Amino acid sequence: MGYVHKNKSDRVSFSKIPSLVEMPDFLSLQKDSFERFLQLDTLEDERGHMGLEGVFQDVFPLEDSHRNYILEYNNYFLGLPKYSPDECIDRGVTYSVPLKVRLTLNITDEENKNEFAQSIQQDVYFGNIPAMTEKGTFVINGAERVIVSQLHRSPGVFFDDAIHPNGAKLFQARIIPFRGSWLDFTTDINDAMFAIIDRRRKFPVTMLLRALGFSTNKD
Repeated sequence: MGYVHKNKSDRVSFSKIPSLVEMPDFLSLQKDSFERFLQLDTLEDERGHMGLEGVFQDVFPLEDSHRNYILEYNNYFLGLPKYSPDECIDRGVTYSVPLKVRLTLNITDEENKNEFAQSIQQDVYFGNIPAMTEKGTFVINGAERVIVSQLHRSPGVFFDDAIHPNGAKLFQARIIPFRGSWLDFTTDINDAMFAIIDRRRKFPVTMLLRALGFSTNKD
């Protein structure tokens, strides 16, 4: 007689040999990553500097050039979706939730800019952000999508060389920052050096040096 059992999804297995290894949750990678991005299970005052919380902490506070007004970030919270995932597919809309951010506008004192004469706190609607379904997918304009994980190049400086068909040796240096544009330096068969920003069109490296403040050839 075959070995029959029911797993979490109520699927009946007719295999003769019982499974000795528990089937892992293949959706945990997407779900756990999205949970870390939003940190909804964490108290507002205890959220770490990552995900959406990290973005707001990096951007705020905002202030004008005269420091008359200072806009501070407090926390954010999400509302409930308007439609279910199946309804969004039928209607051709995005399965999303409203994002509201609690901000405080501080009006500084005219005589002492380090003191606040008035503070106004308000919840501001920032728009809707896509929500993840129980299957670890997103519904964008009625189409079900999934995020595919990919490897991320480590920040740092990398050097490489290659041999041109005519025998000339070409060199390349790549600067990968933790955040921002990639910067490449390459040489051609005439030993001229060029710079490339974000893998786009190359330009002479002297143009980059002049943009950095080296205005003359002597510099």
